[in-house]
Amino acid sequence: MDTVKIKKATRADLDGTAELYDAVCDFLEAHENFPGWKKGIYPARADAEAALNNDSLYIAAADGRTVGTFALKHTPEKGYDGAAWLTPNDYSRILVLYTLAVHPNYYGHGVGEKLIDYALKTARSKGCVSVRLDVVRGNLPAENLYRKCGFSFIETRSLGYEEYGLPWFNLYEKLL
Repeated sequence: MDTVKIKKATRADLDGTAELYDAVCDFLEAHENFPGWKKGIYPARADAEAALNNDSLYIAAADGRTVGTFALKHTPEKGYDGAAWLTPNDYSRILVLYTLAVHPNYYGHGVGEKLIDYALKTARSKGCVSVRLDVVRGNLPAENLYRKCGFSFIETRSLGYEEYGLPWFNLYEKLL
């Protein structure tokens, strides 16, 4: 595997990001679908394009392809209000990590940790005090990764996705 390079995504990265989302969803469909993602529904190219348009999409590249991605923005999920966060709800100083994904061919190679490390460094460089995220309850691979990277479990809440079969999410936060 070539060295993984992480950067802010550009319009030229959209196809590779959409292909990554499809590869992840195909893998999850054939195995255990911990996050409940569905090909063509979430995550999909439109999600990557929206994140790119909001200047919040990042990608990891190696071996001439997109091998990982995430979005990082100051906008929380609606269900975050009222949670027992470690920091006050000043989202000008808090970033929320969305849609962290790693290509299945790169599972176990540390790409997820590198993406999180890059997100945390980015948040620090912007003067943020914490990074928050949510994980579908039962998505143990993701929860283990976030705990390994120093995130603290906050609480379990509904984020309003019951109609998609996703009633509960575990909230996490990492102080910077």
